[in-house]
Amino acid sequence: MAATNRASFERTPPPVARPVPEAAPRPAAKSEQADLRLIIEEDAAVGAYVYKTVDRHTGEVVSQIPREEVLKMRDRTEYEVGDVVKTQA
Repeated sequence: MAATNRASFERTPPPVARPVPEAAPRPAAKSEQADLRLIIEEDAAVGAYVYKTVDRHTGEVVSQIPREEVLKMRDRTEYEVGDVVKTQA
């Protein structure tokens, strides 16, 4: 009887189902990647720089720092430093 009990303990348990880990996203194929270029322009009038990310194929400005609205506001004669941020409610 002892041999039977020992045999039951020596069996390996059945494999446990485990979730498959998610694969890391693959980088986009070369044809799917955006072909971007960084353009840095100096605004000599105010002594600042404008940084633009441009799509090489379309010429479209993807992003710009500072934004176009801020540049237009800065060109107005009534503009003062700090106009971008409202300090009072």
